[in-house]
Amino acid sequence: MNSNIYVCGYAYHTQRLYTQHKPGFSEYVFRLQTEGACEAKVNGRMYEIKQGDLLMVHPEDHYELFIKENHDSGDYYLICDGSWLAQWWARSQKPVLSHIGVDENLISLWRSIVIEERRPASSKNKELSHALLQSLCFYIERAANETSIDLTRPYVVTRMMRYIEEHALSTFKVEDAARHAGLSVSRSIHLFKSSTGKTMLEYAHEIRLSSAIDRMTYTTMTLEHIAEECGFGSYPYFHKVFKKKYGTAPGAYRRTGS
Repeated sequence: MNSNIYVCGYAYHTQRLYTQHKPGFSEYVFRLQTEGACEAKVNGRMYEIKQGDLLMVHPEDHYELFIKENHDSGDYYLICDGSWLAQWWARSQKPVLSHIGVDENLISLWRSIVIEERRPASSKNKELSHALLQSLCFYIERAANETSIDLTRPYVVTRMMRYIEEHALSTFKVEDAARHAGLSVSRSIHLFKSSTGKTMLEYAHEIRLSSAIDRMTYTTMTLEHIAEECGFGSYPYFHKVFKKKYGTAPGAYRRTGS
């Protein structure tokens, strides 16, 4: 299965703009609004596009983009096609518009594709471009599914979960996760617990323990080093959390493999 990337980049508009994508072409269009706002019409329906909104357009869709006079708008965009894209699109419902936020990991993937596509044809690595495109598609698919209107979990809770996943192995503070979601500490604590059934620290511990078990199983790192690497700070604290969760000490777990 193949994929082709025709255009990939970042655009910042300060003047009026109109563009469209008519049915009959083979290309899929992805557009992430990172700054400002604009409007789009897809199959006759108008959408207001705000910061953090992802637009996904199928080749059979009629798509028009409108940027008004005196309205700034910045976005990452991608136009591509191929048999792999067709299979990926068909495997699950893809919303035209979803609010996934401006995620630095996603932006980093997008930038990597941009950089690879800028290379001269003789220097491009098609396998790398294909792998990066696959990663981008999987990433936005998960993000779009997590923010679907069918989910009962508030979007701000998803943002806190993603923040914790990214920072759990380093110094993690509840205040930082709350700030990332734009909430007060008290509101974030209540909302996270009511939505997930666990505290932010308990969620961070799940991630830390999973990482610790991987290191215990597949490396020869000392338990003290693992405790430090996985965000526990000290071995005594790691020992306490581990034994409470699994009913055995880390050393015994490592020796028996379970």
